[in-house]
Amino acid sequence: MNKNGSFIAVTTLLILCCAVLPAQAALPQNFDISNNYYTVSGGPDLNATLIGDNEYSRGDTVTLNVEMMNKGEITGFKSEKEADMGDYVDEMLQQSEMQYEAQAVTAVGILATLKSDNPNIKVKSGSQQAGTLKQGKQSASPTKFTIEIDKNASAGTYPLTLNLSYQYQNNVQVGGDEFDSITGLVTNKEVGIWYENKTQTQTIQIEVKKEPYFEAANVTGDLYPGKSGMIYVTYKNTGEEPAKDATVRVSAADPFSTTDDQAYLGTLNPGKSAVAAFNIAVDDTATAKPYSLSSEIMYEDSDGHDQVSDTIKITTDVLPSKQTLPGYELGTGIATALCACFVLLKQKKQN
Repeated sequence: MNKNGSFIAVTTLLILCCAVLPAQAALPQNFDISNNYYTVSGGPDLNATLIGDNEYSRGDTVTLNVEMMNKGEITGFKSEKEADMGDYVDEMLQQSEMQYEAQAVTAVGILATLKSDNPNIKVKSGSQQAGTLKQGKQSASPTKFTIEIDKNASAGTYPLTLNLSYQYQNNVQVGGDEFDSITGLVTNKEVGIWYENKTQTQTIQIEVKKEPYFEAANVTGDLYPGKSGMIYVTYKNTGEEPAKDATVRVSAADPFSTTDDQAYLGTLNPGKSAVAAFNIAVDDTATAKPYSLSSEIMYEDSDGHDQVSDTIKITTDVLPSKQTLPGYELGTGIATALCACFVLLKQKKQN
């Protein structure tokens, strides 16, 4: 390498994983370019915040937006070697190392992983890359995670665990050949940077709100192909809040039809039920088997706002047609006529 040039070789000697080497382990023997003037105390400190409302409904699938800020700081410099006064190479290298050591608070290559220990909350997203974050800086864009809330989840607070792993600059060593008075630089300058891994864990809380929630607790009634019949559906409020002036509406799809698609339920308090009756016509080509109908409940919540429930499925059976075939009636008539003829012939013979 040209000793008179101003080319600076920056060498990253080691990027060590925590699983291989603990964070407080001593410097490896081969980490030795030349001089180590300082040891720095402190480092990155990531703080994650959930942006927007953290309250959701049971049954929701939502995207969480997590914003990060690096609140890390350098708490101290420990001098390991004093530069020799008048030695320009030594003085320049000492200043250079000071500048590099100031980068010890930068979190490099952040990997964010969200986990849930509660089976009612499922995290659908894998680990997310969140980039590099310098001291005092905020992430340019939020890190996104998709979660699914079970429809049977109870109202309340659910903690989620956010694991943040990244690398940070643990130590720096510098070296060089001689001072170039023309350029004011140290020739053949080298910088060795030792990175280590660090993991931070933080809790993010979401709320499942209190509200009415409904299920079709029971369905009765007989339906036959080519006929109309009544079905009776028991709706139960399994939520935590009352539903006022509730009305249920059923959606009839092939092979069903109806001109009576709504029923009034009244006020359903938590744990209470009401029965809705629907007159359903069945197409004469319908196959005898179980079918599913969709329904939804319109109601007024405790704040006086009109709401519509999620879709509530109703399962009902179409039964086989009753055995009232014309052939059966014809056969019965013929048998009766033959019996009558037999009686008449017998009487004639006797006479």
